[in-house]
Formats: sequence, C-alpha cells, structure tokens
Amino acid sequence: MIGSGVYNYINLLSKAADASWVRNTVLNNNLANVSTPGFKRSDIAFEDYLKKELSSAGTNVFMDQAVAGVDLSKLNVTTYVDQKELSYRLDGNNVDVDVENANLAQNSIRYYTLLDSITQEFSRIRMVLNRN
Repeated sequence: MIGSGVYNYINLLSKAADASWVRNTVLNNNLANVSTPGFKRSDIAFEDYLKKELSSAGTNVFMDQAVAGVDLSKLNVTTYVDQKELSYRLDGNNVDVDVENANLAQNSIRYYTLLDSITQEFSRIRMVLNRN
C-alpha cells in the first residue's frame, strides 16, 4: 500500500482487486470440486466489510472523505462455506456449474474494471505531476 493520503482511493481499489483475485481462486476451486461427494461451495466476504467501513463515515460525507476514513486493516478477505445445509445431489455436493460460471464471469469483469480504475487513477496523478 502507498502511505500517502493522495493514494487513498488507489489503496482501496487495490484491496478490492486483491479480494476479487481471491474470489477467482475460490470460484475455480468450487468448479474443480463439482464432482467431489460432500463438497460444499465456498465464497468470500469482502463487500460487506467495505460497505460497513464506507458507511461508518456517515451519510453527509463526500465519497473522498469516506474513502479517506476507511481503515484498510479492517478490509480483510474472509472465506466461508456457503449454504452448508443445501445439496443439489444425493452425494451432498452443492456446487452448481452454471451459477459458478456466472459468478466467475461477473468476478472477472469486476477484477478488470478495478485494474482499469487503478490505471486511470495513476494516469490522473501523472498528468497533474507533468503539468508542473
């Protein structure tokens, strides 16, 4: 992480990209275990932590102030087993290939969008620095 206040938004985007990368690994693991008896799908919790941190700044705060107030150490990726009691098959597995592929596609779009946003932020900073 970059330790200046100028980079708050970039640091937040970086944490979100890291979470998206972990989700990609978890989703691929789900797909790899689609035929494993008793396997339960996993997912990650990140967005809930992010919403909580952003909302802790209050509702009358501008977004850049909310981002500046985010404690990045509280934005951890937590892996959890989703719907332990649900099974689609008699062998106890609850992985749905179509759902996992849709989640993987959505996550890929999110990841590349985050990377693009980080690149754009650095481009803006470079443009400002080059004007002087």
